[in-house]
Amino acid sequence: MAKEIHTIGVLTSGGDAPGMNAAIRAVVRQAISKGRAVKGIKRGYAGLLQEEIEDMEAWHVSDIIQRGGTILQTARCLEFKEPEVQKRAADICKKHGIDGMIIIGGDGSFRGAQRLAEQGINTIGLPGTIDLDIACTEYTIGFDTAVNTAMEAIDKVRDTSTSHERCSIIEVMGRDAGYIALWCGIANGAEDILLPEKYDFDEQKLVNHIIENRKRGKKHHIIINAEGIGHSTSMAKRIEAATGMETRATILGHMQRGGSPTCKDRVYASTMGALAVDLLCEGKTNRVVGYRHGDYIDFDIDEALAMKKAISEYQYEICHTLSI
Repeated sequence: MAKEIHTIGVLTSGGDAPGMNAAIRAVVRQAISKGRAVKGIKRGYAGLLQEEIEDMEAWHVSDIIQRGGTILQTARCLEFKEPEVQKRAADICKKHGIDGMIIIGGDGSFRGAQRLAEQGINTIGLPGTIDLDIACTEYTIGFDTAVNTAMEAIDKVRDTSTSHERCSIIEVMGRDAGYIALWCGIANGAEDILLPEKYDFDEQKLVNHIIENRKRGKKHHIIINAEGIGHSTSMAKRIEAATGMETRATILGHMQRGGSPTCKDRVYASTMGALAVDLLCEGKTNRVVGYRHGDYIDFDIDEALAMKKAISEYQYEICHTLSI
């Protein structure tokens, strides 16, 4: 018999992502509409362990759907990997009457959700990460806003790069996943993209490509570099020395995490948040909400974490082809 859920806890964990507030708002209001109580947990798993837990009513989430970041704040909590800490977290949930949890974050956050489920707390995960690196879903909360922020910034750098006939290396976020770099590479018409999944660290290829393009009459050159490759400033110095072309590095950094979420991030995050509540009310646990082929679906978290996601070979190829 499915476990009946009376009180739902919600937290955001790991890196913040635009659209998290839309998801929180949807969780709170969908739960209230179904007669469930909601408790907000501050600062992710770290806040749960410190019992930073408060009741949430519909008015608590007024005027937040357009705001970036997360009103619940977020933190990383390495100690949550310890079994005794996981049990303590579950005991805290039970102490506060929380029998269902919605956890908004990435793979690491979902592993924490697994552990809570093992301790008897029904859990649903929402994919909240700007990196788009969760394999079970084609969409993650925050990616659309982050990639648009990066795209607009790169357009501005390109304007001045063109005016000064420079090579510009623009570093975007993506420590282990190159999706922001890939999408910006296509959207911004970059001549080269450096992805953690693909780059062979052969700078001579970049140098040769710049020289070949100059011979064909190109006056500027854009390289989009993922954070996982990094070292953009020193790379710029080496490329300038090798090509004779003025080269500058621009690191976009955490501006990509902030800002008002796009319509897509607001709508998708809201839909996922509401669906997470529905799943808990149906008695489901250890699930993660995803989006595939136009549908909002859910997966077993164990199955979701076992999936692997690869960069599209075709998109990677056309990034280079279309920049000629």
